[in-house]
Amino acid sequence: PNPNRIEICITFPTEYVKTQLQLDEKANPPRYKGIVDCVKQTVDGHGVRGLYRGLSSLLYGSIPKAAVRFGMFEFLSNKMRDENGKLDSTRGLFCGLGAGMAEAVVVVCPMETVKVKFIHDQSSANPKYRGFFHGVREIIRTEGLRGTYQGLTATVLKQGSNQAIRFYVMTSLRNWYKGDDPNKVINPLVTGAFGAFAGAVSVFGNTPLDVIKTRMQGLEAHKYKSTLDCAVKIMKHEGPKAFYKGTVPRLGRVCMDVAIVFIIYEEVVKVLNKVWKTD
Repeated sequence: PNPNRIEICITFPTEYVKTQLQLDEKANPPRYKGIVDCVKQTVDGHGVRGLYRGLSSLLYGSIPKAAVRFGMFEFLSNKMRDENGKLDSTRGLFCGLGAGMAEAVVVVCPMETVKVKFIHDQSSANPKYRGFFHGVREIIRTEGLRGTYQGLTATVLKQGSNQAIRFYVMTSLRNWYKGDDPNKVINPLVTGAFGAFAGAVSVFGNTPLDVIKTRMQGLEAHKYKSTLDCAVKIMKHEGPKAFYKGTVPRLGRVCMDVAIVFIIYEEVVKVLNKVWKTD
């Protein structure tokens, strides 16, 4: 099994809680008092399984997403390396930006829209999606294909900035660690630590975009005319703190996710370099 999928299965409840907290508008009183309350209400109402609502969407999307992200990053970075084959951090940032935007358009937008709608549906008065395929069929039946592609601008901005920040931090740390020796081997644990740090930086850097994306993909998305309109309304009605909803649960998951993904990526590249000399 793909290690990334195992990670998703372990950490998905944090993703669920993050999404619920981000969807929870400042209604009086708000549905959830915080992380613990959200977990408690979900388990009381739907059992532990309720915390895994929307999981299948991420599982189906995890492999294509990683393939598009790293494929695009390799493609771009091979064009941008200097004559010694080194990629500086600024170029790493642009390659990451391209990789994030590509994965957003091809995989992440529909995958996230379905995830958010499923999670939102579970907390609505009468949930209507029975399972993954039934839910997707319902979304397409009632809203057309556009219903699975909501919040595209916000998703492109979020994924683009996500990967730009992560690859920038990752490239900087890697270059710093290797110093003058481009062939210095990095221990997977060090790669993991660098990845977790890169993940944390991206969470603090772009959670506001994540909140906007979640709102644009929820069942109440029709309230917002555009990405900008959504940002303005959140600011006006809920204040600046609302842009950091779900930061804590997101932090845990993202750090683990990015660490694991970068370790796998580095190991795969090592193996491929042995099989095909890419120099």
